[in-house]
Amino acid sequence: MSIALPVSHVAGITPASAPASVPSAANAPAGCLNSAELLRGKKAVEINHNGFTYRLLATRLGKLILTK
Repeated sequence: MSIALPVSHVAGITPASAPASVPSAANAPAGCLNSAELLRGKKAVEINHNGFTYRLLATRLGKLILTK
């Protein structure tokens, strides 16, 4: 299963063409992570959840894709 969400639909994430303004942890809602915190400069990361491994991929167009 694959889900591609426009960047504007994911809180705290801005397209690559937008000015870089990362909200501070104090301003972010509880449980909200910035994609840069998850990706740490990489194009993709693996996320383990309930015994399954998911892959979060950042596209060249600034979108995120989560696959199982």
